[in-house]
Amino acid sequence: MRLEKHIIGYEESGDSKDVFYSINPSGKESNAVSFAKATAEEVNHAAVKATAAFAVYRKLPPARKAAFLEAIATELENCGDELITTCMQETALPRARLEGERARTTGQLRMFAALVAEGSWVDARIETALPDRKPLPKPDLRYINIPLGPVAVFGAGNFPLAFSVAGGDTASALAAGCTVIVKAHPAHPATSALAGKALQRAAQSTGMPDGVFSLLYDSGITTGEQLVTHPLVKAVAFTGSFKGGKAIYDKAVQRPEPIPVFAEMGSTNPVFVLPAAAQQKGAAIAEAYSASVAMGVGQFCTSPGMLLYPQQAADFNGQLSNAFSNITGGVMLAAYMYNAYQAGVQERLALEAVSTLANGKLPQGTDSNVATPVLLTTTSHQFTTQPLLREEVFGPASIAVPVTTREEMLALAASLPGQLTVTVHGTAEELPEWAALIDILEQKAGRVVINGFPTGVEVNSAMVHGGPFPATTNSSSTSVGTAAIYRFVRPVCYQNMPDALLPAALQEGNPLNITRMVNGRRAFTQQ
Repeated sequence: MRLEKHIIGYEESGDSKDVFYSINPSGKESNAVSFAKATAEEVNHAAVKATAAFAVYRKLPPARKAAFLEAIATELENCGDELITTCMQETALPRARLEGERARTTGQLRMFAALVAEGSWVDARIETALPDRKPLPKPDLRYINIPLGPVAVFGAGNFPLAFSVAGGDTASALAAGCTVIVKAHPAHPATSALAGKALQRAAQSTGMPDGVFSLLYDSGITTGEQLVTHPLVKAVAFTGSFKGGKAIYDKAVQRPEPIPVFAEMGSTNPVFVLPAAAQQKGAAIAEAYSASVAMGVGQFCTSPGMLLYPQQAADFNGQLSNAFSNITGGVMLAAYMYNAYQAGVQERLALEAVSTLANGKLPQGTDSNVATPVLLTTTSHQFTTQPLLREEVFGPASIAVPVTTREEMLALAASLPGQLTVTVHGTAEELPEWAALIDILEQKAGRVVINGFPTGVEVNSAMVHGGPFPATTNSSSTSVGTAAIYRFVRPVCYQNMPDALLPAALQEGNPLNITRMVNGRRAFTQQ
């Protein structure tokens, strides 16, 4: 049995006898690797190192940070097949999915490298002095975003690469100039170890300060609590359950110095089908919806868990049932996720006026933790009066709610809590007639999808993966796309600062050659 140790900057640590193990969720075999649980001393050591490294890292030229991010991407690719096969053993996810996820991970690292190298993301703003202005002179004022400090990142269970050790939270925090301490997700620690070593190699090869990155292991919540409450940690990024995210947020705001928590906590991602669309494209919508629910065994943040459609579309109900009956379940990422899924479905079925509209299929074989897709149905009245029905069931479950009138659909939309996504299916002719629905939904979610499905999050400058509470703890942020960098910065204004002491992005000659706002207008130079 191999023991993996914590990565604390350029050191390894972890001789503790208190260990946990890498588990194969399919139950076919055990993974021959164990992990020492982090001690309080190791958490503190990582935080102290991250703080010392931050003093250096935040001031490195953009080109140096960009080279670091590029090197991380290259090192992940150099891990070769070992990274993929290890992740398959820990998650039961298929090879094609993980190869695609690694490509997304390296792609977003390079996306942030390009953003940092270009430099304009710092949003430099200059208001030049007017010493002769009456009745009072105008001072020289210069504004820029600077990094917050060491960031604690919690690896996500459902994206072992793209939202984990070297995923989007780590990439965007490093791009902002912050140092990072990752708490590995206990469901895929061996995958995390490989990614962590790749990141460590990238830091060393590009000459980053010791402590720019650390990786800690724990099978429980102790290490996470210690990171969130450590006085040297200045922000937290989390992707996971509402319970976990809310607990982290509560700990962070109760600190003597509260810190921002960017927790993405799940969503039911409602899908609305308008009358003409149900009549004209019902079969296609039903089939695509069912496939979206089952994608990744329903373990995506954006998996649609709720469908609202006109009750008078009688054919659509049957089309939906038939389509859902043909989808197939699979092994969930971990036993505790499977158990929570089963419990969540049964809890809803115990409610009055909730029943099963259709069940999907089980895959062949006798693997453990295999979830069967379930499509529940209920009345709009029960949906409105039972808050549980508006909460996420993590896994391949969804609930269908037939609606009788336009007013009822608008009222149901208005009753929804915050979401990551909302989707509307309608014909070109009827969508303008339902503008009131769009007006409601844009207040409820971070992304509004028309005639599509929310699974599949494009990583680019226009993407928003966030939304109002309880989808996230900060509705003004996104965890995907280049705007994710703004979670980890704060604005600073320099008044009458000598040019030599200003950050390069604000200096008179614009040495970085970036776009800046000068006296209210975008420009490349001060003149």
